[in-house]
Amino acid sequence: MADKFAIITGASTGIGFELATLAAKNGYDILVVADEPLIDAAAADFKQFGTQVSSVMADLSTIQGVDQLLDAANGRRVDLLCANAGHGLGHAFLDQPVKDWRHVVDTNIVGTAYLLQRVLKDMVARDDGKVLVTGSIAGYIPGAFQAVYNGTKAFVDSFVAAIQNEIKESKGVTITNLMPGPVETEFFARGDMLDTSVGANPNKSDPADVAKDGWDALMAGKASIVSGWKNKIQAATANVTPNAVLAEQHRKMAEPGSAD
Repeated sequence: MADKFAIITGASTGIGFELATLAAKNGYDILVVADEPLIDAAAADFKQFGTQVSSVMADLSTIQGVDQLLDAANGRRVDLLCANAGHGLGHAFLDQPVKDWRHVVDTNIVGTAYLLQRVLKDMVARDDGKVLVTGSIAGYIPGAFQAVYNGTKAFVDSFVAAIQNEIKESKGVTITNLMPGPVETEFFARGDMLDTSVGANPNKSDPADVAKDGWDALMAGKASIVSGWKNKIQAATANVTPNAVLAEQHRKMAEPGSAD
């Protein structure tokens, strides 16, 4: 058993898979979670690095799912948390079934906030621990045809900055917000966005590169990191661009059929 223990959510594919790989490579015992059976196959892959690996399939859009994850830790101290689980959803808001957009809100906001509250309480009490949250530069942009997802990431980006301030006296605890742009993962297929300009774009970021950016920022104790130089520019210009202009720009990327 290693002397370091990490929990990584959304670890079956994409950024979460790469973060779990980095944690295991860096000597952490890991507990990985996703809402699909593929998480067990991912866990088997992580075992090659020689640390203890356990997996759980849980729905982190629910309080019960988060509790199920934390129960699987068997009371072990969490030294590192990568709160990466998230869901996207394309198409016009008025066309989205309530259960679909509600699942995005419950996963990206409710589940994330509850998980952080549970884990951070113990970290702050002992003044030791690291947390990486996967936010997004989407939080800076009104997301026409991806309105709910971008809204949830606006919450995450703001929430993390606020909690960083609230616990600033706990010098041994750091929270880092990883903010990528579009990444080559199953996000766009799951969000039914493959017929959009952004979904079909072959030049999306590599999840391994994004995870490495986040990991390095986490280990350095940075408050936030925008992954990718193009995304850094987009995030900076979003602060001085009118919302109506940003929404129209996003529409051109995310409107169904825009890939044609």
